[in-house]
Amino acid sequence: MIRHIVLFTWADDATDEQKATVAAELGKLPGVIPELRAYTVGPDAGINEGNHEFAVVADFDSVDDYLVYRDHPRHQAVIAEHIKPIVAARAAVQLSL
Repeated sequence: MIRHIVLFTWADDATDEQKATVAAELGKLPGVIPELRAYTVGPDAGINEGNHEFAVVADFDSVDDYLVYRDHPRHQAVIAEHIKPIVAARAAVQLSL
């Protein structure tokens, strides 16, 4: 299994509406990309100072399934249209479980 984890920090001028749109658009991807086995997206709980502001955790059966998600046109559109305009920082990792 492959677990893909992405963390975002938003730009200072990102609006609550833009942040909500990112969550909503990402939340639609499991209905479009059947290779996703588990998918969780959402804002940081605010427990520790200095954390990133938003996380995506996605599980896949294989590297090939992850690559389908990574390169899927709908996923790429969400990145281009909703994430890139408001992201200040991004961190990502893929774990083999």
